[in-house]
Amino acid sequence: MSENKDPHAAQSGTSVESVKFVYDFTEGNKDLKDLLGGKGANLAEMTNLGLPVPPGFTITTEACKVYLDSGEEPAALRDEVSAHLEALEQRMGKKLGQADDPLLVSVRSGAKFSMPGMMDTVLNIGLSDKSVQGLAEQAGDDRFAWDSYRRLIQMFGKTVLGVDGELFEDALEAAKAAKKVTVDTELEAADLKKLVTKFKKIVKTECGRDFPQDPREQMDLAIKAVFDSWNGDRAKLYRRQERIPHDLGTAVNVCSMVFGNLGPDSGTGVAFTRDPASGHQGVYGDYLQNAQGEDVVAGIRNTVPLAELERIDKKSYDQLMQIMETLENHYKDLCDIEFTIERGRLWMLQTRVGKRTAGAAFRIATQLVDQGLIDEAEALTRVNGAQLAQLMFPRFDESAKVEQVGRGIAASPGAAVGKAVFDSYTAVKWSRSGEKVILIRRETNPDDLDGMIAAEGILTSRGGKTSHAAVVARGMGKTCVCGAEELEVDTKRRRMTVPGGHVVEEGDVVSIDGSSGKVYLGEVPVVPSPVVEYFEGRMHPGADDADELVEAVHRMMAFADRKRRLRVRANADNAEDALRARRFGAQGIGLCRTEHMFLGDRRELVERLILADTQEEREESLKALLPLQKKDFVELFEAMDGLPVTIRLLDPPLHEFLPDITELSVRVALAESRQEPHENELRLLQAVHRLHEQNPMLGLRGVRLGLVIPGLFTMQVRAIAEAAAERRNAKGDPRAEIMIPLVGTVQELEIVREEADKVIAEVEEATGTRLKLAIGTMIELPRAALTAGQIAEAAEFFSFGTNDLTQTVWGFSRDDVEASFFTAYLEKGIFGVSPFETIDKDGVGSLVKSAAKAGRATRPDLKLGVCGEHGGDPESVHFFHEVGLDYVSCSPFRIPVARLEAGRAAVTAAGSDHR
Repeated sequence: MSENKDPHAAQSGTSVESVKFVYDFTEGNKDLKDLLGGKGANLAEMTNLGLPVPPGFTITTEACKVYLDSGEEPAALRDEVSAHLEALEQRMGKKLGQADDPLLVSVRSGAKFSMPGMMDTVLNIGLSDKSVQGLAEQAGDDRFAWDSYRRLIQMFGKTVLGVDGELFEDALEAAKAAKKVTVDTELEAADLKKLVTKFKKIVKTECGRDFPQDPREQMDLAIKAVFDSWNGDRAKLYRRQERIPHDLGTAVNVCSMVFGNLGPDSGTGVAFTRDPASGHQGVYGDYLQNAQGEDVVAGIRNTVPLAELERIDKKSYDQLMQIMETLENHYKDLCDIEFTIERGRLWMLQTRVGKRTAGAAFRIATQLVDQGLIDEAEALTRVNGAQLAQLMFPRFDESAKVEQVGRGIAASPGAAVGKAVFDSYTAVKWSRSGEKVILIRRETNPDDLDGMIAAEGILTSRGGKTSHAAVVARGMGKTCVCGAEELEVDTKRRRMTVPGGHVVEEGDVVSIDGSSGKVYLGEVPVVPSPVVEYFEGRMHPGADDADELVEAVHRMMAFADRKRRLRVRANADNAEDALRARRFGAQGIGLCRTEHMFLGDRRELVERLILADTQEEREESLKALLPLQKKDFVELFEAMDGLPVTIRLLDPPLHEFLPDITELSVRVALAESRQEPHENELRLLQAVHRLHEQNPMLGLRGVRLGLVIPGLFTMQVRAIAEAAAERRNAKGDPRAEIMIPLVGTVQELEIVREEADKVIAEVEEATGTRLKLAIGTMIELPRAALTAGQIAEAAEFFSFGTNDLTQTVWGFSRDDVEASFFTAYLEKGIFGVSPFETIDKDGVGSLVKSAAKAGRATRPDLKLGVCGEHGGDPESVHFFHEVGLDYVSCSPFRIPVARLEAGRAAVTAAGSDHR
């Protein structure tokens, strides 16, 4: 099948059978992530740089795709693996699993995009009852050999054979309890030998077969297990959360083993070239003596800071610092590094561009610009709107009276408050019931992913900045505090004991600060983010007290504003929102919803309009509404003076302005039973019944309402025109645009436009003021999009109402379906993301694209914008740039996000054009 061909061979028509499925580390490079996965590509790159990487080879993502598609490995794969294994054995001078001096390998997953802990890894492959003795003799350390063997059986049993991991954990805990020790490093060789026997019995009991003694069988089964783990539940969940495509597959890296568990002169660690939490330069990471890699990530044993390595092993430390500098300069970014020291010799096991918090992303991007490593355009690709939105969330009020009960490692910033829960299932269950929760664990593992997603924040008593909880939380932008050792977490009894003996039971409220690592009892009040204060104008970059994060955000926003083509407007219905939007950088109002002006104390006037039996009564109601509408628009034009203001005429069904039918029926019935006057309530009830529709959003609303209720739209147009004239006569610069909603055919727009032009002309004559009021329409119905060329004959601008367009294209009622079946659709992978959150490019997007093209074919100067909530969605903004819209409009709070993404869209498009 064509999708299984090697991308390097596809153009030449090479068949699957002749595709190269295995690459030695010396053959790849960092640009082959699609083929070799991120881990394999970067191992190859480090090998090319001459860094100390254990020899090995990578099985490509193409092999995985063939396996997942057909259920069988490619026919050529076994022979290719055999050839590369033989070459590896010759290079190492030993054979896989041989009895006297065995070669051992790790089998590790490695997809294009980092998915920490979501797929499978097996270490120490090649150990068996025979080779464990040879390893012990070769290493001169019985304990090390039996520790490595028990790790293999434990990892292989859980990952490859599907044994419940708790069975191994319980046996390990029992062994430590019998020895009266607390950590596994205190178990001796004899203890570990007994544990191996116990682990093998568990495998036999659970699987009905012995633990495989053939090293090649171990390796082949492990490779298949890694392939299978691509479609594991936790991997699919993580991909949905991170919007990673499901069809990429994973590469498999087979690497010769180096050992960090050979004693105190050995160890393993994770290092960052900069702090992934803050972005500050320095020595950041964790190190664990006498340990293998999974011990660090799992958080089972608490690590020491990386800086301690200088005291423990200065030679390795100095070499590591030099390598870190080399890698950061080479990748021109924060690098995340895994390393092992085997008896004083440093080995590099992985590097990748590291996940970072939102604040770190902005700081690092500007730092790299200042260092001359990247330019402004590249800097914009290093941050995104989702990160900026995170920085705008509130933070804890430090001046509030609080009860601090602990402090851990600030792993991922934010202020999170919620009820304590102690397992993933409860976190999900309570979250779905509307509760905010904090997931508390001793340490998290990949099985906790769904609970981590559901929680407001994560708190662990073990682990550091490189533990599973920290890495995953940072990737998701979730608040996290790790390694709060003074907190005693008892997941079985569902409680946490804090210093002083106070017990936090499940359901008690706690607050965690991912920026400081502090843990509090109860709910701590929050205050606005300094980034919001900056956008509001209350914090000025360059001032003595300015937050350095604000400086970084300010610079990145300036970069974006210089690069972007799309203008950004606001959805705002009053002067207060308009002024705030302007402070946030809005370049006008893209949607003013006039229906919001008809609520409150004006509802009675609307009721009178609806109840009017005669033309005189209707005109009297409209006459009363006119000055109120005019005042609204005068205030709006003052707030946005010199900027465009697009005003949508009344859109929703009139019944929305009337009382609830059930409530009104009860009032009428009670009045009748008490023989009280109820004539007005009865007329209202009759009007409610008259206007009742089975599906009001597809009924009498928008332009239809303006056509069947004489004078309604002309009153609104007159109010707009008079307000504009008044503002212009006061030396202002009003730039009003009148938008007709829910148009489905050009004839509707022509009729309304003819009436509007007549009203505008009357106001111009009465005020002696020349008004330039553009008249356009919302494109929110499929028919409008399909006949956009005709509609453009009567419209000076289009604004795509993507909320309604999504509803009508999909046949969804947004208010109903999101609560009913969207969760199931997301879980089943039918949606990668809700089409109301990110625009459906294939369906709704294709209509936007074709309507824009057809409209401009009729009217080349047609102004094009979007005013649905998609206007503030990062991914959607890129699409709108791509199809040539002039502006996006969104809620005031999302304006900075849209500005940033518009800049990033321009840079991305320019890069694509250049390539």
